[in-house]
Amino acid sequence: MAVRISRPLLDAIVAQARAADPLECCGLLLGRPVPGPEHAALEIEIVERRAAANVAAHPDRRFEVDPAVLIAAHRAARQGGSAIMGHYHSHPGGEAIPSVVDAEMARAEGEIWLLVGKAGVVRAWHVERGGALHGVFEPVELVVSPHARLAPADAGRHEGSAIA
Repeated sequence: MAVRISRPLLDAIVAQARAADPLECCGLLLGRPVPGPEHAALEIEIVERRAAANVAAHPDRRFEVDPAVLIAAHRAARQGGSAIMGHYHSHPGGEAIPSVVDAEMARAEGEIWLLVGKAGVVRAWHVERGGALHGVFEPVELVVSPHARLAPADAGRHEGSAIA
């Protein structure tokens, strides 16, 4: 399995994580599965991100995507927009590896979790029951494209998308 994302989208996520430090940032990953040849591994293409406020009680150690952003994304998907493929969040002082707390929160099998660790290191994970990490997560290849075609048509729509 692989997750494809454009450099502009990935840079926007890392910039959001840096701006939120020392708190965890979070948001949604929107896109679609990409059909491949018959025995090829599944690919997910991320075409948009939705930055969200972290509304967790302790945003320095947990994340919770603002429910209003989640509801709006589901509504947009029902009206023909991109599907929610997963979400991203940061571990400002840690590694881009899901924690035990993350594993307890991972309920939707098939979701992509993109984590930003200290120094901007980014890794992608797939939620699978019986996964190698905490019995929930499997690492997946993150394919970063320099091409803007994977970037949102209107980058200004994404809060924090400009990198200083």
